[in-house]
Amino acid sequence: MKGILLAGGTGSRLYPTTLSTSKQLLPIYDKPMVYYPLSVLMLANIRDILIITNPEHLQAYQNLLGTGEQLGLRLAYATQEHPTGLADAFVIGDSFIGQDNVCLILGDNLFWGQGFSTQLERAVEHIQTQGGATLFACRVKDPQRFGIVEFGPNHEVINLIEKPQHPPSDFAVTGLYFYDNQVVKMARSIQPSERGEKEITTLNQRYLDQQQLQIERLGRGFAWMDMGTPESLFEASQFVESIQRRRGYHVACLEEIALLKQWRLPKDIAKSSERYRGTAYGAYLQDLLQEI
Repeated sequence: MKGILLAGGTGSRLYPTTLSTSKQLLPIYDKPMVYYPLSVLMLANIRDILIITNPEHLQAYQNLLGTGEQLGLRLAYATQEHPTGLADAFVIGDSFIGQDNVCLILGDNLFWGQGFSTQLERAVEHIQTQGGATLFACRVKDPQRFGIVEFGPNHEVINLIEKPQHPPSDFAVTGLYFYDNQVVKMARSIQPSERGEKEITTLNQRYLDQQQLQIERLGRGFAWMDMGTPESLFEASQFVESIQRRRGYHVACLEEIALLKQWRLPKDIAKSSERYRGTAYGAYLQDLLQEI
């Protein structure tokens, strides 16, 4: 399975902060925002990843992440000239995806919770063996603000509703989507909505109409954040700081994931950590290496 990390858009809700930089490069406590969704793809054992961003920000992502070799990844890059919708990511990434299945994650989403890796691996296995689509949903206190999943009496998905006035559930669709390879053909056939975008909701509805859509529910105690506003940006930074200070381990430490999955050797991580010398992030990596 391949991965697409969508880091485009204008970030207009964060103006003036994002007038001269990409939203997904803004810091969330001690690391760039893009580290958090990238860590999710890594936890799902996805190593071939396409990062889609705006043309003016492409070089910045390449400077930050390079080819991904230092993390045991194979990174590719593409640009989205205009905000043409989430589903357009599969059209842009057509040649990258090839004949593979694909996971799309939005570059401003943060996920954290026990057992998440198991759920990710289960979603990948389901797509690889049975096809279709798997979405992740999380309980929210204000479901009117989100795309909501409606469940039937046997917990099956019966409808997807965008920002309903009277929500049938409080489970919101997050920015994490797993699809089989037919998603590329589907995305090409979608007509732009009234706002001129290929909507991901339309794509998901097609899978639901074919009875090929399932939901992974993120349980109690799980954190999901959309870091697209000043308030949520601040809240996410506070959350990460609290977890790291209280638990003693880092959230979304990419080198740690690469090391634990044995994609890179300790000597490789030691070499990479030199660039972080004198920082708390570098000290954390040094402590990891000493524990091995």
